[in-house]
Amino acid sequence: MHHPILITAFGLLTLATCKNPETKNGITNTETSVNTTSTSTAEDHHTNTVYSTDSISNSSTVTTMQEHTTPPKKGNPKMAPGLPPDKAAMDQAKKEAARNSANSEKDGVIYLKEGERRFLKEYEMNVTFKKMLEDSRCPEGVECVWAGNATAEIEFMGTYTRPMTFQLSTTNDTRRGTTTSGNFNGYSISLVEVYPQTTSDKGFKALQGNYKIGLKFSKSSNGDGVTTK
Repeated sequence: MHHPILITAFGLLTLATCKNPETKNGITNTETSVNTTSTSTAEDHHTNTVYSTDSISNSSTVTTMQEHTTPPKKGNPKMAPGLPPDKAAMDQAKKEAARNSANSEKDGVIYLKEGERRFLKEYEMNVTFKKMLEDSRCPEGVECVWAGNATAEIEFMGTYTRPMTFQLSTTNDTRRGTTTSGNFNGYSISLVEVYPQTTSDKGFKALQGNYKIGLKFSKSSNGDGVTTK
């Protein structure tokens, strides 16, 4: 009686022992699955966080680029910083503009800048204002006992004549050898204007290269077209 009971008990014990590893394996598999799921979830969360951070970064970059590339608003142009314009220069420019406007109505007067060369078709000659030789005129705003004199060197060349150089002045003075006019190619040519006027601040040397003259052309009284000085 005792032997069958022992055999039966041993068999049950063996069966129970064989089932325990499966249970343990089931628990282990469950834990592994949970861990895998947790790891996957954590990785996904980290990836999403990275993507979110990248999205924020990209958004900031686009916003910054838009701020830098936004065209400026239209409006009045900004003035560059600098010194205010020279009052004397502005006054001189106004005087010259008024003078040019008035002189444009004068018949037979041609205006040249220092160094300028021009072909005058109506007179059939080239005229070159080569340079100012002197300007001893009384400076503007200064009282002088003598009006002074300005002399310009001018070259004339006709279509069929050789060039000739004249020294025309603002005064006629035989003692000083100055004259206001000369004859060339059948025309009497007179120096009628020289500007700008010298000032106490800007003398002849300061104005050299910036002079302008007015020449008046009229038919020569000689009537023979002989060139004289």
